[in-house]
Amino acid sequence: MVPRIDTHTHLGRLRRDDPGLTPEGLLSRLDRLGVRRAVVLAVESPEELDYYVPTTQVMDWCARHPGRLIPFCACDPRHRYPGRFDPYPVLAEYAAAGCRGFGENLCGLPIDDPMQRRVYEACARLRLPVVLHIDRWINRDAPGLPGLERIVKDYPEVTFIGHAQCFWREISAEVDPEGLYPTGPVVPGGRVEELLSRYPNLMADLSAHSGYNALARDPEHAAAFLERQRHKLLFGTDLLAADQRIDIAAFLDGLPLSAATREAVYFRNAARLLGLPDDARALGG
Repeated sequence: MVPRIDTHTHLGRLRRDDPGLTPEGLLSRLDRLGVRRAVVLAVESPEELDYYVPTTQVMDWCARHPGRLIPFCACDPRHRYPGRFDPYPVLAEYAAAGCRGFGENLCGLPIDDPMQRRVYEACARLRLPVVLHIDRWINRDAPGLPGLERIVKDYPEVTFIGHAQCFWREISAEVDPEGLYPTGPVVPGGRVEELLSRYPNLMADLSAHSGYNALARDPEHAAAFLERQRHKLLFGTDLLAADQRIDIAAFLDGLPLSAATREAVYFRNAARLLGLPDDARALGG
């Protein structure tokens, strides 16, 4: 099995009706999926789930398994009064302590809001990639993702990683602005592929039902898309519960992909992004 780096996981209690995953519980699930290293994302905005899992807790958990778990940091740009919060010192402290990226950005502001831009400016200075959850409220954007394109152009030093429903529905050139999990064949010419092709600092996270749905709705398109964009795509699960289904792994395994594409999506792109050895043997594969 080609080893995998999972670029999108969570730890701790995030939902009222679920205890969440311990580090050991997460690693048990990842072992069954062939995942050798995993990014753990902090949750410090109130929009998405019931509870917070702050960066300091993520760092503590990852420190128990430094060869397997990689912490990302987060901070909500709405701290303090508008315009008075400087995220740079906070994020610099986290980066110095070992965080290798910013995420998950779950802020209920427009994606290019001035308060969000202060975070992107800090991440540009620190060379931290940013995981962007994009839906109808979180990091909200207009159809066609014009706000995403603005920030990708304005902050070329930042690698932005697109994720979630309102990002992945744009894999098709025909988009229902009210739909979140579209079905049916993908119409070529979608904005996701256009933006991935145009901007070197944009990547895409295949995790969660949104990533899976974007591919599984049209397997023939998915295989060709993965081959064309193999250097811009990241394997991920969005694991946060012990009984969670992970459809993306089996789906990718079943596609007729070249060895080069499978390795790029499963681990080489993430290794490059995270500064890890770009070698299957070094990952335990």
